[in-house]
Amino acid sequence: MSNLMRARAWPYLLLVCTNLFWAGNWVAARGVRGAFGPLALTFWRWLIAAAVLAPLVAPGIRRDWPALKPVLATNWKLLAGLCLTGVILFQSFVYVGLRHTTAINGVLLNSTMPLAMMICAWAMDRDTVSPRQLVGVFVSLLGVLVIVTRGELSHWVDLRFNIGDVWILAAMPLWAVYSVLLRRRPRELHGMRLVFLVSVLALPLLGAAFAVESLFIPVHWPGWEGAAAALYIGLFASVAAMACWNAAVAVVGPNVAGFSVHLLPAFGAVLAMLFLGERPEWFHLWGVLGIFAGVALATIPARRTAPA
Repeated sequence: MSNLMRARAWPYLLLVCTNLFWAGNWVAARGVRGAFGPLALTFWRWLIAAAVLAPLVAPGIRRDWPALKPVLATNWKLLAGLCLTGVILFQSFVYVGLRHTTAINGVLLNSTMPLAMMICAWAMDRDTVSPRQLVGVFVSLLGVLVIVTRGELSHWVDLRFNIGDVWILAAMPLWAVYSVLLRRRPRELHGMRLVFLVSVLALPLLGAAFAVESLFIPVHWPGWEGAAAALYIGLFASVAAMACWNAAVAVVGPNVAGFSVHLLPAFGAVLAMLFLGERPEWFHLWGVLGIFAGVALATIPARRTAPA
């Protein structure tokens, strides 16, 4: 393979790894829902990530601090936005949702991410939205309704949804905002450095939220399975996946990167069947077909007829 082909393939390989690591996060979080509260798991996740990254990133930050300090001062609102959306709220919403719904449901609903990114890119950066894309949004929403109502017509009539599905759907725009904000990051805040900084900034808020949560969900030692899941989530779903995602989005943009999340339900469904014993239902198939059809309409450019 030539150097040019490797350079072009590299960001897409990063996106494949990202979605595999994230799929494991959904399955692990569902598996240890009894051992951790949602905010506790989010806190330990980013504490582990910050501890692992500190010896790797901190020396470079100290070395470049004179040049980095004005960049941080100028872009503090951007860092706060990345911290709040991508680190604190998104994962907390997902972990709350996974206490009430299956991992398969969660990863399939995550397939709405490209639509959320398209809408946020339009709202924040005024990216154009065509009538064809609006039709795609509508078709995908029908697929979402099939999944969250379990294909039961009576649930459509009285709007009886699984609260876990609602939390997960509410998380999608948060990650979309995070990904659009990544376009605006200065080049000094790259890769692992950015992941470390946002995790350190998030930890005080997460620690306070964890303390409040412990008043309602008692804290106890999770056992070796819970500890192993937390380590996996901290190392792979946080450090490795976030670094891969940030690097890929910087090259291909949030819309193209968003389309890669279709790998996540494929990986996630297989992992959920292997490790959690979950089985897909017929409504999963019809729902995800609707979501994929809508995303295809919204994200794949229409073929243009060549002039005569």
